[in-house]
Amino acid sequence: MKSREGHLVELVDDSGHAVGEATVAAAHQAPGRLHRAFSVLLVDPEGRVLLQRRAEVKTRFPRRWANSCCGHPGPGEVLAEAANRRLGEELGTGPVALTEVGVHLYHAEDPATGRIEFEYDHVLRADVPADVTLLPDPTEVSALRWVDPVRLLAEIDADPGAYAPWLGGVVGRLLRAGDPAGPTLPSGAPADDVPERPGGR
Repeated sequence: MKSREGHLVELVDDSGHAVGEATVAAAHQAPGRLHRAFSVLLVDPEGRVLLQRRAEVKTRFPRRWANSCCGHPGPGEVLAEAANRRLGEELGTGPVALTEVGVHLYHAEDPATGRIEFEYDHVLRADVPADVTLLPDPTEVSALRWVDPVRLLAEIDADPGAYAPWLGGVVGRLLRAGDPAGPTLPSGAPADDVPERPGGR
């Protein structure tokens, strides 16, 4: 895994409008700077979602279960292109057709490192076949599993420390959307739903 701490991310306001740029490292220093991100959920024909366990070397929330793939588009970069690039890097899969099903705005501090996630997170769904090829990079991903999303929310409630703090909100957007009717990417436009800012994190 090559370090991405020096890569640029797009800073945004609460409505998702671009207001500047910063390095990954700077955006994640306390108190955090709100920036654009994406979370991909791969969904199999049974409706299960693919989770990855973040590798030990991750700089934020290592060893926790998270959605299929996460990342940051560069300033002005098309979301679908950035997401498919990360799917290839992390999971050895793609490209896939992506549909945006919502936005999750959240703020969370990693208790182990003090680094901050403060993200305007575009939630992207991709329906994939049961035999989808997955070749995870062990420096990015330590394990994979498929899980029913409703069961997953119950697991997060029971043991939140085992999961990335954004995962519940991301899965909630997927379930709220049902059969996704949102815009099919490529699109960098914010979703129509109003993002939530969870408290206490």
